[in-house]
Amino acid sequence: MLKIVGGILMLGVLVFVHELGHFLIAKWCRVKVLKFSLGFGPRLFSRTWGETEYQVCIIPLGGYVQMLGEGGNEEGQPLTEEDKQRSFAEKPVLQRLAIVAAGPAMNLLLPFTLLPLAFFIGMDQPAFLDRPACVGYVVSESPAARAGFEVGDCIKSISGHPADTWTEAEKNLLSVAGKRVSLLVEREKGPVDLQLPADATAVEGLQGVGLLPRQAAVVGFLQDNMPARKAGMQLNDRIVAIDGSSVRSWYDIPALVEASEGAAMTVVVERSGSFLNLQLDPKFIGEKESGRYMLGIGPQVETVFKRFSLGDAFREGVGRSVELVDMTLLFLRKLFAGHISAKNIGGPIMVVQMAGSVAEEVDLAKILSMLAFLSIQLGILNLLPVPILDGGHLLFGAVELVRGKPLSEQAREIAQQVGLVFIILLMAWAFYNDIMRLTFGG
Repeated sequence: MLKIVGGILMLGVLVFVHELGHFLIAKWCRVKVLKFSLGFGPRLFSRTWGETEYQVCIIPLGGYVQMLGEGGNEEGQPLTEEDKQRSFAEKPVLQRLAIVAAGPAMNLLLPFTLLPLAFFIGMDQPAFLDRPACVGYVVSESPAARAGFEVGDCIKSISGHPADTWTEAEKNLLSVAGKRVSLLVEREKGPVDLQLPADATAVEGLQGVGLLPRQAAVVGFLQDNMPARKAGMQLNDRIVAIDGSSVRSWYDIPALVEASEGAAMTVVVERSGSFLNLQLDPKFIGEKESGRYMLGIGPQVETVFKRFSLGDAFREGVGRSVELVDMTLLFLRKLFAGHISAKNIGGPIMVVQMAGSVAEEVDLAKILSMLAFLSIQLGILNLLPVPILDGGHLLFGAVELVRGKPLSEQAREIAQQVGLVFIILLMAWAFYNDIMRLTFGG
């Protein structure tokens, strides 16, 4: 319950910030705001201050700011001269565009405040980020695999720029994205020069080209109602062997589990200096063609607590915000190009789950970081040029600027209907994905 409530509250913060953007710029443009609503559907409570009614509704999946003259005169009564001057529809197109853009803009600006604050407070970060960029696993058929990378390789420089840590390697790789990349790698037999092609997905960092950091086979997560927990596996167990095959790193586990094809398997774990044999029956998760056998475990990621000075926190926070925006835009481009499966689309259920999982930890820095991440997703989503979204209204305004007059009412209505169908289909698919994740874990 705490997870659900925490997730809803965090989502509510993002919706409030979004609608506050519309509200503040509308007030600045002297538009009369009739209603400020968090949520949809029946009202839980409301109160009127001045000329605006503020309300909270029962469905916490969004909100809206209702302005005088927005969408026409719904009541069919003539407006007074004073009301006309304060009507959204009567304002110059640039003011209307500013009001519409203010919501997404607030969501996109929020992380530039939250993330510096999170870095200043301090947070746990993966320990491998400040360690040498040594490879723990090379994804098969990836650009890195085709370039000749091997497990154990340590990256020393990228296109002539030193890479003393995993973080430095990530930043250097991002800086040369879209170009042919030369990497100097230290190997047991000596240094090796490897080449990544220009079309490698370097913008996604080392993992994007198929390189993963070293990861010990220590259990850091156990999923309920899955084979590992049922068999008695515990957190901090180190997996030593599976069916007689030694396990050197976490990346050995998926292949060994998949090779079992669902048959009972013996997993040897080290716990407090003792070795135990556990009997597990892998569970098939997902659809027939794309699913796989799983034990219901996750790795224990070694972390270190880091706190930055005010200046460094600002630089780190701003840099991370820019990276998140770039990554979100890249995801959308690849999604629409068909390079990423639509199964990766998540809906409100997944958002509440993600936010709730962080809220449960009661870690302020993590909560701020998750709010920043989700705020960017919400801001960019609303800027998509789809009618009924803010991006669609911005598109209408841009057309009006070019034509010197707005689109006809009939054209706008048709576009709104098409946009509504698109959003309904998108939300239906997102809810389907969320339900599949909840039901099958896939």
